[in-house]
Amino acid sequence: MIVNLSKHHSLVSNWVSELRDISVQGDRMRFRRNLERIGEVAAYEISKEMAWKTVEIPTPMGVHESKVLEQHPVLATILRAGLPLHNGMLNYFDKADNAFISAYRKHHRDGSFEISLEYMSCPPIDGRMVIISDPMLATGASLVKTIQFMKNEGSPKDIHVVVAIACTVGIEFIRRECGNNIKIWCGDIDDELTAKGYIVPGLGDAGDLAFGSKMQS
Repeated sequence: MIVNLSKHHSLVSNWVSELRDISVQGDRMRFRRNLERIGEVAAYEISKEMAWKTVEIPTPMGVHESKVLEQHPVLATILRAGLPLHNGMLNYFDKADNAFISAYRKHHRDGSFEISLEYMSCPPIDGRMVIISDPMLATGASLVKTIQFMKNEGSPKDIHVVVAIACTVGIEFIRRECGNNIKIWCGDIDDELTAKGYIVPGLGDAGDLAFGSKMQS
């Protein structure tokens, strides 16, 4: 169910370390690019698990029997923070259909919050692989709500989740609410959440670091 892309100390480990580093986070372009790189690696790794078919490709010198994807996935992302990660996967799955979901934390005066999901633009997903990207898997509430919302729209063949950093709390929440058939690909895994639902040590607010601070709702 879980693939930690930093487990074998590849370049992903370097990119995640820069995402975390407060001395590097001031460079928004680099922050976005590192998220994009993780999305590219995740797309490549996920492609190894997809179905392929053989087709005859004409070349200037003859015909070659090439292997190509049987079906391209649907790439879905949670706005706005998921856009760089999504774009990285789209760089590789360049023929994919795309879905966009507006899900955010609506904070209350007592410090608690609920997930508000107000908008989704989605292609047909029946029988297709759906890959959902969001840089941080903290409590898991927004991803679970997104998964449930998408399942109301159709019956995907399988669902993958791609995140830069996951928390074990969020991983367990997805498992409890959605079962073990959701595969999670992450740049790294942390074990602690703050009382406000932020990952420790984490990296802070990925949306703000990628695109600038926002007004609190």
